[in-house]
Amino acid sequence: MTTLVFGHKSPDTDSTGSPIIWAWYLNEVKGVAAKPVLLGEPNTEAAFVLTRWSLDKPEIISAVDAGTPVVIVDTNNPAELPADINAADITAIIDHHKLVGGLETKGPIDITVRPLACTATIMVDLMGEDAARMPEAIKGAALSCILSDTLEFRSPTTTAHDKAVAEKLAAELGVDIAAYASEMFEAKSDVSAFSDAELLRMDSKEYTVDGTDFRVSVLETTAPKLVLDRKDSLMASMVDVAKEDGADQVLLFVVDILNEEATLLVPNDLVKAVAEKSFGASVTGDTVVLPGIMSRKKQIIPNLKV
Repeated sequence: MTTLVFGHKSPDTDSTGSPIIWAWYLNEVKGVAAKPVLLGEPNTEAAFVLTRWSLDKPEIISAVDAGTPVVIVDTNNPAELPADINAADITAIIDHHKLVGGLETKGPIDITVRPLACTATIMVDLMGEDAARMPEAIKGAALSCILSDTLEFRSPTTTAHDKAVAEKLAAELGVDIAAYASEMFEAKSDVSAFSDAELLRMDSKEYTVDGTDFRVSVLETTAPKLVLDRKDSLMASMVDVAKEDGADQVLLFVVDILNEEATLLVPNDLVKAVAEKSFGASVTGDTVVLPGIMSRKKQIIPNLKV
């Protein structure tokens, strides 16, 4: 039976590229039939990466059949996976996020969770000498994942090892990191074709803080004005998105990659309190700038208070 490899819902570059990388490894090195799949449409940056490296967009699925062997990458959170995930045969997890709990396996499995910025970095490590066998397109996917998750090494999640792996891949590919990252971020910043609801869900994760259910959304961009010009309609759309998704509130952080800061939209007193208690911010309007805030995983989620 073919093993399905997938990451989280609302797939970003890492959750799009890493399934492709690991499925290649299973097929070509381990001799295990494997197929990369996605749990949603890739974002604009991930779509750019697929085109840039001539990679086929994986099939999008919403459920897995009972007993299907699966490898979960870039998450271990059941809320970010198909509702029937525990009926599948989870054979491995490769991730770089904190353990959440709730996944159930049929037996002992391989689990690798490392404090690195990117799942693709872990995968290159796990391959060892076999990483040299990666074709150009797979190396390109790995490089793209690392540059995306580290925001070209600007994110506080970046480690020296992530940077070293990315620089080695770029050298092998003959890619100028700064120029290529700029292309990626430009693609990520083009959100003109998306509705407000789509933007709020594009890169979002569900978290509960002291009994309050949040959808924590992040938009990383080199052109924050394009998003902030839509703030009124985005805040109005938060009400329906929260209701439809079973959340109490959507939090939208617009991350300015170049200026290394985030702007949080503040539609009500709840979010105002979150901004003040979580980040020590002084809120006077419907937005607040949070200097140095770049990472949901390392800076936003751990600090959330209500």
